[in-house]
Amino acid sequence: MLSEQVQGMRVTQALAGAAAGAVVDGKHDRGELTLEIDAARIAEVCRFLKSDKYERLAAVTCVDVYPMEPRFEMIYHMHSIARNERVRLKCKVGGERPEIESVFPVYRGADWYEREVFDLFGVFFRNHPNMTRILMPDDWEGHPLRKDYPVHGHKYSYSRE
Repeated sequence: MLSEQVQGMRVTQALAGAAAGAVVDGKHDRGELTLEIDAARIAEVCRFLKSDKYERLAAVTCVDVYPMEPRFEMIYHMHSIARNERVRLKCKVGGERPEIESVFPVYRGADWYEREVFDLFGVFFRNHPNMTRILMPDDWEGHPLRKDYPVHGHKYSYSRE
């Protein structure tokens, strides 16, 4: 349930008119607006925000909330340079093979951010033109920023040293 403060904000009202039902929850804390978006509608919401002068995608990142399910929170930091406004979008994704729609067709700058999340967390982005590893070697097994990833190292055991 959205608070009255969040419901009264310009961007929340605009989204309610353009993408009804896409905003699942939200909060305004310490001057920062965070909107939880239905993961199936993230590309639609980003398309609207770009047309609403949020011309800059500042970052895309992920949080692993293991052992909770859905396990991952995708986070998108949007910036309107014209209005000097920022909004943070969050989407929850989970399952055996977590995936979400790519926002690369809307914001070309999402390319490396999404590849980094794929590489380090294992979240797959549908319709991304080059969904390959960007930081780890191609033959690397696993995703090192997952909370269940071995902390002692993936391929090596140092207990004998």
